[in-house]
Amino acid sequence: MKKILAAAFAVAAFAAPAWAGLPVGAAAPDFTATAAIGGKTFDFKLSDALKKGPVVVYFFPAAFTPGCTVETNQFAEAAADFQAAGATLIGVTGGAASPPVAGQKQEYFNAADHIDLLIKFSAEHCRDKFPIGAISPATAKAYDVPSEMKEGWSDRTSFVIAPDGKVLLSFTDPKAGDHVSKSLAAVKAWKAAH
Repeated sequence: MKKILAAAFAVAAFAAPAWAGLPVGAAAPDFTATAAIGGKTFDFKLSDALKKGPVVVYFFPAAFTPGCTVETNQFAEAAADFQAAGATLIGVTGGAASPPVAGQKQEYFNAADHIDLLIKFSAEHCRDKFPIGAISPATAKAYDVPSEMKEGWSDRTSFVIAPDGKVLLSFTDPKAGDHVSKSLAAVKAWKAAH
């Protein structure tokens, strides 16, 4: 029996993702990001947003990449639901890519150095319903979501942070599919309890 349990433990260890993310209950580090919405930039500060209620911060690898575009469109479609639940929504990334053009190769950039790409991405894919922010590698590291794909980028991880700064949800999945539903469920559960 001990050998079966040990084998099951070994399989579970290999099946677990190599990335992590801050655990539920951890204190979310404050951060400031240059963010874009409505064609304009501003400084988004987590601690300021938390004064208004819970904050959904979804980290994604890079603007204008296929999975990140799908995820951002999904969050845009649900933006009114997050607002109705009293949550602030922001997508953050360390990376950006040149917008896809038929017959041209995409180039990849550090998002902080190319805020113009985030302005364009916000307008096209967030439909200016919420901001997209450029984070530093230090922020990705503080949230324990640095990407193995490219230095300075993050894994696809969604956090819901309570107004007291505690992590209510930490969800990492390279696929975009469940990030919106899990984040919205966590916000609604927090709202129901308060």
